[in-house]
Amino acid sequence: MANVPLVDRESATGPVKEQLDQINAAFGTVPAMFKAVANSPAALQSLWGAFGAFGGGTLGPALGEQIAVAVANRNACEYCLAAHTALGRKAGLSKDALSAAQDGRSEDPKVAALLDFALKLVNERGQVSAADVGKLREHGWDDEQIVETIAQVALNLFTNYVNIALDVPVDFPTVSLRRAG
Repeated sequence: MANVPLVDRESATGPVKEQLDQINAAFGTVPAMFKAVANSPAALQSLWGAFGAFGGGTLGPALGEQIAVAVANRNACEYCLAAHTALGRKAGLSKDALSAAQDGRSEDPKVAALLDFALKLVNERGQVSAADVGKLREHGWDDEQIVETIAQVALNLFTNYVNIALDVPVDFPTVSLRRAG
């Protein structure tokens, strides 16, 4: 049972109702995480706005889901790991690619470098070096993509913390966490 009430779309009002209706239209349901976040209209607006912004970002949905899976596994967020694995499959990623992403790996060296950077951000609490950023550029990532990666990591930290701290029930097919290497 969640540590906050899960706001029901049918009983919500005002901007929260409007956003939950948009979320329902996008997913065909309102995932429990959004119902928990809906306790704060400002947090829900921020979260849904970020999802929308990244939908049109330069990294694309598949890479965004790989980042989310890597961050969720590192933070031991069962909810986000399950949700982003399901969303990754919808974005065309194979089971093997998503499994590798849990460990921050990819067969594509360019993607592997970005996932490594994302996990370094998490592990080092953002304390990365100019050399770390330079390594991304050497793999062909540009400044827009680097900044977007940092923003995606920050968004995923928020959702990980919401789901862990509030004990949000997982409403996606479960995926086994792995120990951080």
